[in-house]
Amino acid sequence: MSVLETQVGLMEALCQEMTPKFLATRSAEGIPNVVPCTSIMPAGDVEDRLIFGNFLLRKTVGNLDADPRVGILVITTALEGWIVLGDFLGWQRTGPYVDRLNSTDLLRYNAYTGIRNAGIVQVNSIMCRFRLSKLRVLADYLLARAGPRPTDAVEGAVTLPLPVRDRFRAMSAIRVVAFVDSMGYPMVVPVLSLQPATAGDGKESLLVCAQSLAAPWLETLPAGTAIAANLLTPDVVSFQTKGKWLGSRHFLGASLGAMAVTAVYAGGPPIPGRQVA
Repeated sequence: MSVLETQVGLMEALCQEMTPKFLATRSAEGIPNVVPCTSIMPAGDVEDRLIFGNFLLRKTVGNLDADPRVGILVITTALEGWIVLGDFLGWQRTGPYVDRLNSTDLLRYNAYTGIRNAGIVQVNSIMCRFRLSKLRVLADYLLARAGPRPTDAVEGAVTLPLPVRDRFRAMSAIRVVAFVDSMGYPMVVPVLSLQPATAGDGKESLLVCAQSLAAPWLETLPAGTAIAANLLTPDVVSFQTKGKWLGSRHFLGASLGAMAVTAVYAGGPPIPGRQVA
């Protein structure tokens, strides 16, 4: 049985076009990047192979050309999810993968264009299968809002634009963070409580979270590590932030973490990847 087939529900989730999926890559220098990529699906002809459409994936393409290691997060509306690691095998510019992706409703009826090519990923491991309760999500959200914040200003940190702050404050958005693990893979983990906070200099330049499911990874992440976060709303608005991990602390028995934001990017049309702060 293949790696993917051992995880009940994952194949079904991957086949659903509107299931939220995130693709994490890394630059040659080890800077993580994470974007929504709902076109990810099983290739169908080779075990443990996934395909995805190159649709508005500018930074991702450059990173894949520099380093083939990828991380994938799949999370359903029922808050069941999987964290996957794999290796990028290359692009198919014409052929069955391109045709299959272009025939999906997601790409066939978009207002822009079809995909330029199809990316191919070989899955090598499933790091985690998880299920989050709505009560846990609410508790994490409240803990993140009430918990202590880092008090020092961070050099190079930027103020989150108001529309970005408003999106992060809403409970309904899916939020993830990505970092490079000890094996050099970009790993993406769920942090649904991630929201803006004020740093010691008075600027709203922090994102804080109750780490919950992500604690085993984030608690061991050294302060100063490059980190990326992404937010995807129900109305398909996305923003990516990049910055520095500030470390973890405990509050009321929970593990809290924070990142200082040094750049903010728009994640979708009309200008995907544009830096907005």
